[in-house]
Amino acid sequence: MAPKPLRPFARLLLIAALALSACQDAPQRPACAAGKVCLQYGNDTEPATLDPSIAQLISEDLVIGDLMMGLTTEAADGKTIPGMAERWETSADGLTWTFHLQPALWSDGTPVTADDFVFAYRRILDPKTGSPYAYMVQILKNGAAATAGTAPPPAIGARALDARTLELRLEHPAPYLPQLLTHNSFYPVPAHVVRRHGDAWIQPGRHVSNGAYRLVSWRLGDRMTVEKNPRFFDAAHVCVDRIDYYPTPDYVAAERRVARGELDVTTQFQSNRLQHIREVMPGYARTHVWLMSAYMTFNTHDPGPFRDPRVRRALSESVDREFIARKLLRAGQLPAYGFVPPGTANAEPGPAAIWARKTFAARQAEARALLAQAGYGPDRPLKIELKTATLTDSLLLAQAVQADWRAVGVEVRTMQSEGQILFADLRSRNFQVALVSWIGDFNDPLTFLGLFQSSTGAQNYGDYKNPAYDALLAAADQEPDAKRRTALLGQAEQTMLNDDAIAPVYFGVSRSLVNPRVSGWVDNIQHRHRARWLCVKPGAAP
Repeated sequence: MAPKPLRPFARLLLIAALALSACQDAPQRPACAAGKVCLQYGNDTEPATLDPSIAQLISEDLVIGDLMMGLTTEAADGKTIPGMAERWETSADGLTWTFHLQPALWSDGTPVTADDFVFAYRRILDPKTGSPYAYMVQILKNGAAATAGTAPPPAIGARALDARTLELRLEHPAPYLPQLLTHNSFYPVPAHVVRRHGDAWIQPGRHVSNGAYRLVSWRLGDRMTVEKNPRFFDAAHVCVDRIDYYPTPDYVAAERRVARGELDVTTQFQSNRLQHIREVMPGYARTHVWLMSAYMTFNTHDPGPFRDPRVRRALSESVDREFIARKLLRAGQLPAYGFVPPGTANAEPGPAAIWARKTFAARQAEARALLAQAGYGPDRPLKIELKTATLTDSLLLAQAVQADWRAVGVEVRTMQSEGQILFADLRSRNFQVALVSWIGDFNDPLTFLGLFQSSTGAQNYGDYKNPAYDALLAAADQEPDAKRRTALLGQAEQTMLNDDAIAPVYFGVSRSLVNPRVSGWVDNIQHRHRARWLCVKPGAAP
């Protein structure tokens, strides 16, 4: 049947719709002042905080690391270099470190002093702060006791010898300390501002920074804007004058925004679209080996089926990691049967689940047998809820896991939520099984294995506890010989895997879209790209 001609009013509606569509397809970029360099940055999920003592998300670290700087920092290639500290010395026993600060100012003109670091470390170790990263700072002498409330804050191993000299005393030798200090949990905070405004110090108009940028505005759900900090000690070498960070949890939508020129950079793209992106946007896709492990955590805190190791092993065995990594994700991810990613410094290759060498069919059969031994079967199926974030790759992965578990008789219901809600549920143990990932805070196995120490707290989501595991990590902390330390860490990983404390799924790769006009981006294993090293070449958006 031939279409009927449009009536005049219908024609007007069509013209208006086409005009609106054209406007939506045109690049939407905030105006950049003449002579200035502006960067539009897609930043995955909305940050929950800009407080370095509270933050725990990668999207938070990305912004905080542009606003703030610790004693050490990252070069463009991710390597550790001096930051607020010009230089440092270490005692012969490796327990006392003395840092000499360079002359630096907070963005309000107040000098950055050693007292700001002492204040920050006492604050993060204070149990009232509730920091998820307090366990990391417990490397300071009496740090764990301070968090437990059995030692006063002044007892921790951090003191200002003078305004520009900071002494740190450690619980055990840590040759990796300079790299550890790049993490946001070791950043200073402006004591004079926090004392005045309390937790509200991170709000625009109150926030004070010591890094390359200062906070200008934060519109939830829209964008966060920072501008070059003229008081930053290296401001003369910072190219980008303004950055707008946008939450971009929809990876395909973010990809389209990059293609239209609305965004210059995104920190993620949908994994299985890599080949397509390379075809239609040559030169944009950046992938690199990464300190990242995706895994499933089981809630052993609450009474339930996951306290039974047979159930945990059955669920872990029956996941088809080869399919997930090589056919579903397809961007270079590797099937994971251990937890510490390949390429991690000081790591011993080899730790893996004891069933890792079996065929997938054999693992499925064993999973059914283990579930039967635990009392589950066709007449009494195991019913569980799998929680995951509302990110495209996470949803694809959850569907694959759901299908694998149903194949061995497990009834699975998936529950998706925004990242902030998911992590709140994990910290409060409001889950049964959750699909999460861990990105190393520094390049050493301890940043992965430390998650499962019984003293870790909130980020040990499944509440795994094994005294033998704790003892191996404690022995590694005290071991001065690098090879013996590596061996102890390998034994600890194998112990945790033998307990099926978690279900490793895959080792990740960093995946970014970077407009070729952006210079200074250097791929690195830590996927750290501080904006002070970036620049944007003149030219119209594509």
